[in-house]
Amino acid sequence: MAKDIIKLGDVATYINGYAFKPEDRGEEGLQIIRIQDLTGNSYDLGFYNGKYPKKIEINDGDVLISWSASLGVYVWNGGKALLNQHIFKVKFDKVDIDKSYFVYAVRYKLNDMGKKTHGATMKHIVKRDFDATEIPYPPLKKQIEIAINLDKVLMVIKERKRELKLLDELIKARFVELFGDPVANPMHWPVKRLKELAIQINSGNTPKGGSENYVEKGITFFRSQNVWKDRLEMDDIAYIDEKTHESMKRSSLKHGDILMTKTGRINTENSSLGRAALYEGEDDMANVNGHVYFIRLKEGVNNKFVLRVLVSPEYRDLIRSVCVGGIDKRQLNKEHIEEFPIIYPPSEMIDNYIEFVEQVNKSKFDTMTFAPIYAIINLYLHTYFYQGRR
Repeated sequence: MAKDIIKLGDVATYINGYAFKPEDRGEEGLQIIRIQDLTGNSYDLGFYNGKYPKKIEINDGDVLISWSASLGVYVWNGGKALLNQHIFKVKFDKVDIDKSYFVYAVRYKLNDMGKKTHGATMKHIVKRDFDATEIPYPPLKKQIEIAINLDKVLMVIKERKRELKLLDELIKARFVELFGDPVANPMHWPVKRLKELAIQINSGNTPKGGSENYVEKGITFFRSQNVWKDRLEMDDIAYIDEKTHESMKRSSLKHGDILMTKTGRINTENSSLGRAALYEGEDDMANVNGHVYFIRLKEGVNNKFVLRVLVSPEYRDLIRSVCVGGIDKRQLNKEHIEEFPIIYPPSEMIDNYIEFVEQVNKSKFDTMTFAPIYAIINLYLHTYFYQGRR
């Protein structure tokens, strides 16, 4: 074997997080970091205020590797926190290696790791296969040079993400300029209850047996973690078979349905409660579980405008005021959603605004073309990885 190749098990010690129980999660203490907190798909936060083993404590700059459900490498910068199970904290105690270079090298090998995952419902890589994964191990000076070059590429991605945020703010600002606060309604637009605009408002079902019914491919099955503000997140999507889908026919989705989460916490910006997004897939090719409502509007009602109302910051406050339940988890009842007030300006104004939104979203799509940039990173690493092995 070439001298510039090393196995991950020979690079560092990998400390697994602690299996916190649901009852351990509270409102105070150190945040418990789960995989969804690293991927950005978390809909609630949990904290722990008791004793814990020092080894699961993480701090800014720690490198974390998720090895179950979603493989990923992250540099933690969220302050002192506690590590949940299915995530390694990397302790660099075996060889000299640049931390940034290590992150890039392991990210490059994630696809190879993915081919070695096990498990029917929750894919994971076993420690033996992880430790045996090889990465290039050039001299430290070369490692630093590679990391610096790739950092420059990532700066392009960060700038594009900043542009995306500015475009989102532009959409919100234009809405307020044209229509004002959709809840307080200072412009005195006509108001209709959501039930007056809808054909159907219902939640789905969780099939008997839960995740045991999930299959590798089939009918898309949306859960609360898939429904975000104005977008559907597909990274952690589940699938059900035709038979299960048929047994849940009542909640089979149609193109243009609005999905809204039914349960979650309300004390964080990313809490799952009341998040809404548009389903733009084919009729009857998707379903929802019991934690998601679908809202099917009448013909002629602009579903994209109704969605903009539902995802407005002012509506977050309305949702907080009407939801029910305990501190840990709150719920929107069907009656709450049916009574949601929806401002109804003239159709021409609505159509013009939605045309503006779609133009901005087109710009967002052009800005979001991260794939070629990530391809450059992978090509750079691939070229280096293999040039010394010929």
